[in-house]
Amino acid sequence: MPPAIPWIAPFAVFMALLALAPSLPFGQPWESLVRVGILTAVLIFVSGGVVRTLRVRHVVTSVLLGLAVCAMWVAPDLLLPDWRAHWLFQNSITGVLKTSIPPAELANPLVVVLRITRAALLVPIIEELFWRGWLPRWIVDNDWQKVPIGTYNTLAFVGTAALFASEHGPYWEVGLLCGLIYNWWLWRTKSLGDVVLVHAVTNGALSAFVLISGRYEFWM
Repeated sequence: MPPAIPWIAPFAVFMALLALAPSLPFGQPWESLVRVGILTAVLIFVSGGVVRTLRVRHVVTSVLLGLAVCAMWVAPDLLLPDWRAHWLFQNSITGVLKTSIPPAELANPLVVVLRITRAALLVPIIEELFWRGWLPRWIVDNDWQKVPIGTYNTLAFVGTAALFASEHGPYWEVGLLCGLIYNWWLWRTKSLGDVVLVHAVTNGALSAFVLISGRYEFWM
């Protein structure tokens, strides 16, 4: 197996499943079960060796940073109710706000559990393997394995944050800030495990906010 596959494959499968979701022949909760099952299998059988090497060195600080990033994520929309309606955020390029799961289907507790599982447990590992573990090192040097995790390079630092922002559609501006913060924490700690924890806390706290507030548009 090429050495980059464990770092890239989960993200590639994740994006493919997002693209295929509208054409899947079954609704909830089966769609969520299929997504969670496939992503879990890829992480275990393709990327398990890499995942098992992840270590968290700064638990308290990473948890607090994750909560702060979540607060930053929702702050513009809470402080300025019309903020997200601006054409800079919703347009033909970034798309429009819509939840990936219709609110009516969220009445099913299994759907909610699977959505939180994907957001808070699977996605942080999948995305961090790609966005912070592989891509910035590959930008620094095609022989990426010799580049230590957390190596600073301006193009890699800014470029990965910008690409990470593009993944978040109408939330691109908070996605950009989030990407910069995650990149900074990786540079500061040299620990991909800590960034995974920050990302997991961010997504978990955002999921709690969605359920409490009913603002399902944050679940893209």
